[in-house]
Amino acid sequence: MDMENLQKSEFRNVDVMQVYQAWPAEMREKIYVLRQMIFDVAASTEGVGNLVETLKWNVPAYLTEKPKSGTTLRLQGNVDAGQYGLYVPCTTNLIEQCKELYPEIFNYTKNRGILFDLTDQIPKAELRHFIAMALTYHVKSGPKK
Repeated sequence: MDMENLQKSEFRNVDVMQVYQAWPAEMREKIYVLRQMIFDVAASTEGVGNLVETLKWNVPAYLTEKPKSGTTLRLQGNVDAGQYGLYVPCTTNLIEQCKELYPEIFNYTKNRGILFDLTDQIPKAELRHFIAMALTYHVKSGPKK
């Protein structure tokens, strides 16, 4: 998707939109795919609260409210390394859970997130499951694999 042609109405938060626009085009498009996946999973996962898009630590962050069903997901790009990723708070056990489920699928960065190189193919089903786990982190039953 060409971010230059995005309408401001697609972003409810202008500050978030400006962070996306600051990334180089190739990285921006890859991170935008993750953004859309977060919204899609939130809309299709039972028990997920209203999703809010904001900035945390100057990067796009997605959190649930009313009810607070999940933990925060953050999207970040590292232009110099040619990588981008999906991060969760290190105080959760989400990365450990994901490593148990998908030890060979993702490139993990400690207990903080999942990294992708710009040339990587995203394993969509597994990533959607991880996103659902994060968005329902505070719900006892959580999504099943």
